[in-house]
Amino acid sequence: MACTNCSTGSKDGQPRGCKNNGTCGTDSCNKLTVFDWLSNMSLPGGEAPFDCVEVRFKNGRKEFYRNTEKLTLSMGDIVATEASPGHDIGIVTLTGELVKVQMKKKNVKDNADIAKIYRKASQKDIDIWSEARDKEEPMKVVAREIAIRLNLEMKISDIEFQGDGSKATFYYTANDRVDFRQLIKDFAREFSTRIEMKQVGFRQEASRLGGIGSCGRELCCSTWLTDFRSVNTSAARYQQLSLNPQKLAGQCGKLKCCLNYELDTYLDALKGLPDMDTKVFTEKGDAVCQKVDIFKGLMWFAYTNNMAHWHVLKADQVKEIVELNKLKQRVSSLEDYAVEEVAPEVEKTFQNAMGQDSLTRFDAPKKRKRPGKDKKRENTPVDKKQQDRPAGDRPSNKIVPANKEARDNRPERTERTNNDKPAGERKPNENRNNNNRPKGERRPNENRNNNAERPEKPRTERPQAERPQGENPNAERPEGERKPNNRNKNRNHKNRNKKNGNDKNTGGSPTE
Repeated sequence: MACTNCSTGSKDGQPRGCKNNGTCGTDSCNKLTVFDWLSNMSLPGGEAPFDCVEVRFKNGRKEFYRNTEKLTLSMGDIVATEASPGHDIGIVTLTGELVKVQMKKKNVKDNADIAKIYRKASQKDIDIWSEARDKEEPMKVVAREIAIRLNLEMKISDIEFQGDGSKATFYYTANDRVDFRQLIKDFAREFSTRIEMKQVGFRQEASRLGGIGSCGRELCCSTWLTDFRSVNTSAARYQQLSLNPQKLAGQCGKLKCCLNYELDTYLDALKGLPDMDTKVFTEKGDAVCQKVDIFKGLMWFAYTNNMAHWHVLKADQVKEIVELNKLKQRVSSLEDYAVEEVAPEVEKTFQNAMGQDSLTRFDAPKKRKRPGKDKKRENTPVDKKQQDRPAGDRPSNKIVPANKEARDNRPERTERTNNDKPAGERKPNENRNNNNRPKGERRPNENRNNNAERPEKPRTERPQAERPQGENPNAERPEGERKPNNRNKNRNHKNRNKKNGNDKNTGGSPTE
């Protein structure tokens, strides 16, 4: 029996379902496994094999049991172990001499207090165990509802049934002490079983539940890490990491355990570097350290009066300057010791040529189009140029035959001159004189300067007294010098012309 998702076969006992034969990652098949590298080695003559084995239960919980019945056990066997009360069901994960090493590592003494193994589990034991495991998830939902109803500041993270189904262990996390006496009574009345409450830490909770870390891999505490050491913020400070709690915290809400992995390497590298608090004195001014590259051995210094400009120095050069400062000697400036930084050349590849791999490509806001401009485009017809052209000049929409025979049988075209065509189909002659065109279609002469070449004609006006009443002043003027009658400028002038009988088109004398 591997897990609830890998039900065993009725004949061979091999797990089926996910077809991974007990190595799936859906529950706990491959959790905290150990490779027995001594399995192929035989014991010396006269030596008896070690009588203790390691048994794993739900979510990586492991215990050591003594094989008092001298059973032939191997890794993967399902056994019934001693429990209080009744018995429990687990899977053998390690046998032989490596069990002695694991017991020494976990400070478990080899004495009479070690529980024993009853027998190998039968099919009936496995069926009861499977039924008990199926009850855990729906029971956890009900248990959380009861805890919320009692207003208890606790979180029930997991429930584990004993192999025989006689007892259920509730794992919970809480910041303070919780009075769960009433909670146990409600659980016993609701679930009709023996209840045991066990408080675990936040790291232990994450190891039991599992998950994916920020690195993209499965959590270390749920796969191979068993001992949880304390992690301090000084580990991040030594590694030149930003003290951002959101980035330094793991799934459990505490500092990541992986901060301790490379800490020893960083501490060894820091032994040959000056401290971050190093201060150097020059004739140009005092300088303080701003940044350190531990493995490259570079340090960035800036003058106290110009903190924006940094200078890169090697660690050996900084030591020389410090030794001179101890002798009360000042160097000229940091520029004499500065190392020129060469910008690394970015390899241009096809994938990053258009900037599609840039993380900031969506930061720039998109340009919003003006709604009035889009509406104007939608209302503009496609054939607006054809509508503005004269009716006779528009191309006719002729249907061209699709098949080859119809195209071959078409009559031959006869070209007609412009004079033979009807008046409506004639194209305007662009080369003809501009004066022959209608007045509205004449093109302006761009080369002629109207103000320079037009001669000024003397205006002969008669006095107002000599004009007869109702006479139009434009009557005796040439056609080109007549003034237009502005009707919208003065409405009284319009009414006066109507009263006198002046014609607005000709400007002649009053009509009878």
